[in-house]
Amino acid sequence: MDAKLIKQYGDELYNAMQNKQAVAPLTSRESDISIEDAYHISLQMLNRRIDAGAKVIGKKIGVTSKAVQSMLNVHQPDFGYLTDDMVFNQGEVMPISERLIAPKAEGEIAFILKKDLMGPGISNADVLAATECVIPCFEVVDSRIENWQIAIEDTIADNASCGLFVLGDKAVSPHKVDLVTCGMVVEKNGKILSTGAGAAALGSPVNCVTWLANTLGEFGIGLKAGEVILSGSLVPLEPVKAGDFMRVEIGGIGSASVYFT
Repeated sequence: MDAKLIKQYGDELYNAMQNKQAVAPLTSRESDISIEDAYHISLQMLNRRIDAGAKVIGKKIGVTSKAVQSMLNVHQPDFGYLTDDMVFNQGEVMPISERLIAPKAEGEIAFILKKDLMGPGISNADVLAATECVIPCFEVVDSRIENWQIAIEDTIADNASCGLFVLGDKAVSPHKVDLVTCGMVVEKNGKILSTGAGAAALGSPVNCVTWLANTLGEFGIGLKAGEVILSGSLVPLEPVKAGDFMRVEIGGIGSASVYFT
């Protein structure tokens, strides 16, 4: 795909986000779009956000669990960029009706890095050594593609369907919790909605961060000290709307909650 089309689609997705108006799938218009094309489109979308004043504060891995892969019919992970205008703290209200088009919430484990990670060649041990702490998290994904009709190239181009996220107020060392067996319980409006475990995300959230570091390394991009890394959902996606309240509890780590307006 030539540079002119990459810029066109990146600008289109940026405008879709700003205007809250979804667009037709890119794959329905460009039959030969590649994953590499999609990542370049995503970077154009990101550059528009940076030009408007946003700062990159981390990265996210998407589509890691079998539950989410089945829901979206996308069967490999992807990644996107987190910016400072996406993050909310525990107890803050999240205005999804003002900011998002078709939001869906997912419970995750966030990693906060204390050292840089530059792939390829990163191991799980490297990831654990570079992690300051892990924190319970809700990611609220969104799609600028009409009706979530996405192929892998669509969601990659759309910054891995990033929306907003909230971090819990408790952090623990990754060495003090079993990130494979830790259980997750997600509640919506006071009722248990779903359960999961660390193993749901590529066998372990650590595997996800390792995959991300090595994949980004192929593009010459590193994970940086201080960044937030969202490691992927452990439970199915849940559509949310204004008025909903959600809470996630992760064994050995803590909880996060969010009220949507």
